[in-house]
Amino acid sequence: MRIGMFADMYKPHLSGVTNYISLYKKRFEELGHDVWVFTFGHTDYEDDEPRVVRSPAIPWGDTGWQMGLVLSSEARSVMPTLDVAHVHHPFVSGRVALEYCRPASIPIVFTNHTRYDLYSDTYAWFMPQTMRYTYIRRYLKEFANDIDLVIAPSPGIKLWLSEFGVTDDSVLLSNCVDTEPFRNPVSPRSREEYGFPADSVIFCYLGRVSAEKNMGLLTSAFIKAAGEVPNVCLLVLGDGPALSETQKRITDAGLGDRAHFAGLTPYSEVPDHLAAADVFATASISEVHPLVVMEAFAAGLPAIGITSPGVGDIVEDGVNGFLTAEDPDAFAARMVEIATDAGLRTRLAAAASSAAAGYDVRIMADELLGHYERLIASRPGRAVVE
Repeated sequence: MRIGMFADMYKPHLSGVTNYISLYKKRFEELGHDVWVFTFGHTDYEDDEPRVVRSPAIPWGDTGWQMGLVLSSEARSVMPTLDVAHVHHPFVSGRVALEYCRPASIPIVFTNHTRYDLYSDTYAWFMPQTMRYTYIRRYLKEFANDIDLVIAPSPGIKLWLSEFGVTDDSVLLSNCVDTEPFRNPVSPRSREEYGFPADSVIFCYLGRVSAEKNMGLLTSAFIKAAGEVPNVCLLVLGDGPALSETQKRITDAGLGDRAHFAGLTPYSEVPDHLAAADVFATASISEVHPLVVMEAFAAGLPAIGITSPGVGDIVEDGVNGFLTAEDPDAFAARMVEIATDAGLRTRLAAAASSAAAGYDVRIMADELLGHYERLIASRPGRAVVE
């Protein structure tokens, strides 16, 4: 099968969507399929994998988004030869897929990875919310009507797609991770490497350090919890526009020696860092079905998060972690509870590790291939290419 993954940005940009595409690409290629990634920007980046086709773009500030300028000749020539097109960003890449794949009768799949309404609150706040939401709703609804299959990565997002007026017909297909590297890290780190004492309880955050990830709330909760429990520490894996402010607040609170900021971390090294932690913590409410939580579970870490679609679809309160209200005091209280009860951490960690098995890429890849094959078979004159 010739599969095309369409994305506005790809490596070296680090994100859940990048990891999603890379993970499925690797698995599909292991199964003998040919997979292309059609993306924009970083045209001078040296890819370490085959069939990544880049077209020129300009970056949109520091958001990581790439505004495509024109398609490369390679992209234009390969796209019409695909068996299926899978879109991961609906605006630039989605329009490209419609323009080049629809005329060739190539089925188009779209996975809704993002709460575009919430992201617009952060990056387009200067426009009236009603105007923004109306545009996003209309665009996504029209896009969903023009393609063959919409995938919702979580029950919460399936509900949002319906309530937001996009579609009632999305198919639920969970996000996934390769659990093996997280269960058996190659070079596990120790807490001492971060300057933390041996008896510390480390809460780890992995992801973009930015406002849409609610880093302000997480920072406030950590400062409060660390003030109550002397061995609570924070490990932050990632970078972003809120990094300096986060570091300053923690330092000003006198907790600089109890937080370590590792910066952007190569994905292959993430399991090694998670091995040093005890609990995963995220205050983000803009997630769809966060891979970082699945990865933390695979590493044996329970998670604390906000009750919301995405995180709330993975974390079972009191079973494999805790869910709280969007309130720093409530979040801090859960941090204190789990930090001061080793038996509770052990119980939650065991349940988290067990839950991770259901999110393994080997399971989900087979299911996604089944959707591809069904769509291809439904097209007159097309057949699945093995």
